[in-house]
Amino acid sequence: MDVVTDPASFVAPSAGTAVTIGAYDGVHRGHQHVIGHLRRLAADGGLETVVLTFDRHPASVVRPESAPLLLTDLDQKLEVLAATGVDHAVVLRFDEARSQEEPEDFVREVLAGQLGARVVVVGEDFHFGRRRRGNVELLREMGGALGFEVAHVPLLPATSSTEVRRRVAAGDVAGAGLLLGRPHEVRGVVEKGDQRGRELGYPTANVAVPADILLPAPGIYAGWYDGERAAAISVGRRPTFHGGGSPVVLEAYLLDFSGDLYGRPARVSFVTRLRDEERFDSVDALVRQMALDVKATRVALGPVRAG
Repeated sequence: MDVVTDPASFVAPSAGTAVTIGAYDGVHRGHQHVIGHLRRLAADGGLETVVLTFDRHPASVVRPESAPLLLTDLDQKLEVLAATGVDHAVVLRFDEARSQEEPEDFVREVLAGQLGARVVVVGEDFHFGRRRRGNVELLREMGGALGFEVAHVPLLPATSSTEVRRRVAAGDVAGAGLLLGRPHEVRGVVEKGDQRGRELGYPTANVAVPADILLPAPGIYAGWYDGERAAAISVGRRPTFHGGGSPVVLEAYLLDFSGDLYGRPARVSFVTRLRDEERFDSVDALVRQMALDVKATRVALGPVRAG
């Protein structure tokens, strides 16, 4: 997949393109449904496919006080989009000026002009432009004059970024994974913590996840580290040692692994929730429970690769 960071630098093929537009946070099964429709229409017309997305969530500019936490950062989003088989991803900078752009100008300058759209595919609830005036009806009206067709795709029931976020925030990572079509994954850099896990016999990688990325609800999870190593994952405030007053921390204990991970980038994906976060009366009680969590992780994930 070709990635272009400015629509103005996109070189549209002579036959034109089939374009879909959206934040595409999470690239969940509903998004994949729209992209599948896009690819079929593009194949029928001999067109190349373009996903036009944004460098940040539009809500972070339009209504920053209520902007959602993200399911994917930009790099993740582009990786998952590439896996859908689209030809191009065009990343539009979304700032205050863009938020005030009239939808007619966006259609003329970006869709028809820069991207060479011949087909535009959007979800049935799609809105864009200043005050969200742009919609499927406006696209159809302008498409007749500018030479593109519009296809709106009915949404998959109960599949939306909002619903995925709700499930992740509630700790239902298995349910979120069903809607995403893959486990929910967060990324960050491994940093030094208080190194208490090493003393307890369960050294963990403390992964510093950016503040705008959505973590699951506090609890213990089974999942994967860098896509291949089984991990028992803790998300929470470590109440046994900090009384629940510390910031939320993500700690991953990698099964059958020893090594130094400090300073390295990490990918942590959540497969299933094992239990709630708990405060234990003693360190011994915590260590016993950690041993049970590791056993439960092995059961949840099946045979694991030793390293």
